[in-house]
Amino acid sequence: MSKIAALKEKYPPGDFGVWIIIYIELLTFGLFFVGYAFSRRADVELFNQSQLMLNQTSGFINTFILITSSYFVAKGVALMQTMTQENFEAANKEASKWLKFAMACGVAFLFIKGAEFYHIFGQGVTLSTNKFFMFYLLLTMFHFMHVLLGTVILFNVHQRTKISAYTPENHRGFESGASYWHMVDLLWIVLFPLVYIIR
Repeated sequence: MSKIAALKEKYPPGDFGVWIIIYIELLTFGLFFVGYAFSRRADVELFNQSQLMLNQTSGFINTFILITSSYFVAKGVALMQTMTQENFEAANKEASKWLKFAMACGVAFLFIKGAEFYHIFGQGVTLSTNKFFMFYLLLTMFHFMHVLLGTVILFNVHQRTKISAYTPENHRGFESGASYWHMVDLLWIVLFPLVYIIR
């Protein structure tokens, strides 16, 4: 097999169907981001004042958590891509450990974000409060659901590593789950500064 053919077979990692979902999700969030930017430009003062009610500290912590989780998932992917027939069981076992760390990060993110929602709703904020909070709630709750789904996906991948289901010839399922998780991380890296910091 030529080097070019090998690259075509290897990239993008995971199943093609997952990448279609990822592109659709990125497009959807991209439209939300553009809508947020235009609405903010029309009433900067309202957005700046409303933004003061957000907890930037929890946002920073969650950013660190998701970036760290992506590192853990990447460690697992590296094991999948370099394992051999001789060590695939050990590679699955090691990858399982990294996935546990990543899932713990996912749960921590959900807990912190849930506490933030509880505080915001306790202040009487709803989707109809103003345009800023409409976008804030839509974006962050939509992303929250993606983190929840991503954590479930990682759990399913983790269950398969426990039975050494991934082999040197077939670990696309692992890469698919990892690609989805990295997308969730990327979306937050854009969402956090856009909604929490930029004034």
